[in-house]
Amino acid sequence: MSSRVDNFQLSTEVVTLEKEVGKLYDENSSTWEYVLGNHIHHGYYEPNAPIADLREAQFRMIEECLRFAGVPDEPEKFPKNVVDVGCGLGGSSLHMAKKYGAKCLGITLSAYQAQRANDLAAAQGLSDNVSFQVANALKQPFPDGKFDLVWSLESGEHMPEREKFVSELVRVAAPGAAIIIAAWCHRDLAPSEKFLKPKETKFLDKIKNAYHLAEWCSVADYVKLLESHPVQDIKSDDWTRYVTPFWPQVIGKGLTWRGFSSVLFGGFKTLQKSWPMIWMIQGYKRGVIKFGIVTCRKAK
Repeated sequence: MSSRVDNFQLSTEVVTLEKEVGKLYDENSSTWEYVLGNHIHHGYYEPNAPIADLREAQFRMIEECLRFAGVPDEPEKFPKNVVDVGCGLGGSSLHMAKKYGAKCLGITLSAYQAQRANDLAAAQGLSDNVSFQVANALKQPFPDGKFDLVWSLESGEHMPEREKFVSELVRVAAPGAAIIIAAWCHRDLAPSEKFLKPKETKFLDKIKNAYHLAEWCSVADYVKLLESHPVQDIKSDDWTRYVTPFWPQVIGKGLTWRGFSSVLFGGFKTLQKSWPMIWMIQGYKRGVIKFGIVTCRKAK
């Protein structure tokens, strides 16, 4: 394993956030599984089209990320080894294992999520191809160049040291491997701006504190970080227009009797974490929150 990984020390602030994030998902994932299934991420919706079923939209999100990154559809070029950084309940890994026949390794800060994801893999007969473990994305327990697809869907939000986060994604990627980052971001700053407006920062801090996020960053920030590494074909886009139906749809499902019962069963803390969904809707409408995607390939 790379000595850079062995020598990297996590700061006290990072370790504290790591514990908070793990606890957040340990406490809430069983409830969120009822509402979201094992795909704890946004769906992808075509604008001006009938709103798709939630599960269908979540599968579409995975497929659109892969398409945007140019991951080959030809069987002889399928990725063989995939890392799912911030794997949640394993939905993306299970989908890609079925699609590509790939070996998928997922990491999460939540012991509950890792165990539940392994159980779901076993139930689907995929344990030989897919496994999940507790590990930190800033200090991945993998050797350099191991994976030909590096996947991070809505996990970068929790990363307090994004330089290290991006560095690790590039480190574990094999030469020529696709790297995919999809994340909640704040809007890109105008050329005349150095910071967000104070009212925007105050608004985003409410969501940050509720979901134990790190400091918000922009799509442009991710691009800049990747540009400092040996990667090529960097592409980015704002997919906010494709995800805006998601939170209203989630709230609608949560307001059904079974959904509401599930939230109540999760207790006060789970109920607390439901309220910021309204803020996410407001953030998209105000244009201060963006759903960003950034992809590239590690240089050969």
